[in-house]
This record gives sequence, C-alpha cells and structure tokens, in this order.
Amino acid sequence: MAYESLLYSFLLALVVALITYNIVTTTTAVHQNPSIEDDLDPIIRKPNEERLFHTAVTATDSAYNKWQCRVMYYWHKKQSQRPGSDMGGFTRVLHSGSPDNLMDEIPTYVVDPLPQGKDQGYVVLNRPWAFVQWLNQADIKEEYILMAEPDHIIVKPIPNLAKGFLPAAFPFFYITPNKYEKVIRKFFPKDKGPITNIDPIGNSPVIIKK
Repeated sequence: MAYESLLYSFLLALVVALITYNIVTTTTAVHQNPSIEDDLDPIIRKPNEERLFHTAVTATDSAYNKWQCRVMYYWHKKQSQRPGSDMGGFTRVLHSGSPDNLMDEIPTYVVDPLPQGKDQGYVVLNRPWAFVQWLNQADIKEEYILMAEPDHIIVKPIPNLAKGFLPAAFPFFYITPNKYEKVIRKFFPKDKGPITNIDPIGNSPVIIKK
C-alpha cells in the first residue's frame, strides 16, 4: 500500500513538472520571438489599409446606453491597436438630436431622431434612419463599415470577413423570414426568388462595403 502511494505521488509530481516545463518554455519562446505570438492567433496578421473597417454603433442618450457605449469603446480601442487588426475608426451615432456629456470621451456624430410618432413606440426604428444620415453626411475614410450595437464587447480583434461587395453578417436562429412571407413579399417580389434566399440576419453585426 505504501509502495503504491509513493508511486502515485512520484507520477503526479512528474506530470506537474512536465506541464510546468512546457508552460515556461512556451511563454519564454513567445516573449523572445514576437512572431510566434502572431502564429498562435490566426486573426493577427499583416495589416492591410484597404481592408480596414469603421465601427459604427447607434445609441441614445440614456444612462444605460451611455455605459454600454463606454465599455464597448474601451474594448474597441484595445483590440484595434493590436498588430494586424482590421479594425479602424469608431463612431457612436447618437440619434437623440443633441450632444451629450460623452462627446469628448467617445467619437460621436449627432443625428436627428425620427419625427414624433414615426418610431411607433419602438426606439430601435431610429437605427436605420441614424445610419442613413451618418453615411450621407460624415466623412468616413475606411472602405468598410461594421454596424454594431452598444452591448457588443470585443474580446479579440474582429477580422474583416466581407469580400468586395459581398458583406458578412451573423445569422440569428430567431429571425425567420418564411414566417412573414406576406409582409416580406412587398419588398422582395417572387421574381427575386424564394423567401429562403433571404438570410436570417439583422442590420447588426454586419460588415459591409460603403
């Protein structure tokens, strides 16, 4: 019994020693050769100015929305500064119609909200109108745009997955165009194909060429 206990302790110590050795040698190698770190993360690569995208997030002037934007912008700055990141500038598109107290903290462009009653009590309807105003009025140097939302927390650099005029988006399981064919056909007539040709996506997150 004592022999088995001793053998078990020896094997356990050996395993711990091997794991520690691997961690130490790997960490040392990465610090001595920064290029190894790039190889470990497929997102980190040589930057391409033509592939940079501008992140735009629509927002209100509510306290809740302000804190979301502050957190999001903090992480955007960190990830956009990593080597090889495709992430370019950032704009908070504020559709309250007037400046607020975050103008000096977060790059912000103020646009008008929808006319009274046009949002039908659903404030999210202001988002597409805000994007339209911003795109028509602002000077955006990047060729691509990421339409994002204030509750997005960016934990790694986002690669530009769009290709030319073919955008990239995230599919949502709860968006089901086939359930609303009667409404959708007003904007997507039958000569354009079946309803299943419509992707189950929203306007965010979407990376698209200007």
